Amino acid sequence: MLDHVALQCADPAGAADFYTTVFAALGVREAMRYDRDGGPVIGLSGADGFPHLWVGPLDDSGHRPIHLALTAPSREAVDDVFAAARAAGASILHEPRVWPEYHATYYGVFLRDPDGNNVEAVHHGFDG
Repeated sequence: MLDHVALQCADPAGAADFYTTVFAALGVREAMRYDRDGGPVIGLSGADGFPHLWVGPLDDSGHRPIHLALTAPSREAVDDVFAAARAAGASILHEPRVWPEYHATYYGVFLRDPDGNNVEAVHHGFDG
């Protein structure tokens, strides 16, 4: 159902670097980039190559917290995101675990991106 999400960022290039580094285990990579007044607009994709996540310059400096959940192919990928987020110095909101209040095999990690957004990597299947 979701086609794409766009985030306004204080440093779009830094945000793109964060997402491609921390979420590399999910296949997140830069798909395209173009310049506009105020900074670059960068489209990030997964394995399909389609830019589903966009980061760009702030249109204004109002507080707009977002919750963004990215699909992980396995629990190991969720754990890899956790390790990469720690290595990048990201604030960890919730370490990886099963969240039975969502469903019996919901496995996720929650963290803050450089702009303070609540970002999650989640795996919905059971793989041990």
